[in-house]
Amino acid sequence: MSLKRFISRRGKPTEIFSDNGTNFVAAGKEIGSFIKQNHEPLVDFASQQSINFKFIPAYTPHFGGIWEAGVKPAKHLLRRVLGECHLTFEELSTLFAQVEAILNSRPLCPLSSSPNDLLSLFPGHFIISRPLIALPTPNLEDVKEGQLRRYMRLEKLRQHFWRRWQKEYLSELQQRTKWRTNTSKLDVGDMVLLADDNAPPLTWKLGRVLRLIPGPDGISRVADVLTTKGCVRRAFVRLCKLPSAEDING
Repeated sequence: MSLKRFISRRGKPTEIFSDNGTNFVAAGKEIGSFIKQNHEPLVDFASQQSINFKFIPAYTPHFGGIWEAGVKPAKHLLRRVLGECHLTFEELSTLFAQVEAILNSRPLCPLSSSPNDLLSLFPGHFIISRPLIALPTPNLEDVKEGQLRRYMRLEKLRQHFWRRWQKEYLSELQQRTKWRTNTSKLDVGDMVLLADDNAPPLTWKLGRVLRLIPGPDGISRVADVLTTKGCVRRAFVRLCKLPSAEDING
């Protein structure tokens, strides 16, 4: 049923990379068996539209590092955000859809190498050909749950997940190095994420480094960054460099 929902929403994929769970292996065998049993009427269609399952070895989840790296922190945070909350199926389904949008809203790399281009590539581009957005809502993190209706309690859970996941994602992008050496690897023209503790869900502040400002010892710890709202000055600890497309492909 999960595979049917995926195909109904996103279309049929040509390849599925999967771990070696018994439910996934069974799904792969069932699809393959169906195509073999109906070979004659489906021979032309199946040759172009069949799904190729690629499984990692059994009991080796570290082989799926790319997708497991995204699943693990999401599950970890969901357990802590939900806690002892009692949600209906519709509420839980809504929250999961919003969490999905949050995960697919993260900037991956710059769209171009132009220093004047402030656009980034998002996972949403591969899904709907544009970045994912969210409806604007008031900040509810400091409001007591007893004062909120069920709908607003659900929104508070989403904001709580966003706040914690955003901080963890930004910390992964930052390289924690000694301040005595110039190993920041920030250069003029690099696209960076500006850390903002008050950013609403699915909102990322992007910019391009205009100038590095060295200190008395010749080491740069501050930079001027060009954003859509003008030039701002930020310390390196508040800037997260996005990897280039070459780094991701490499």
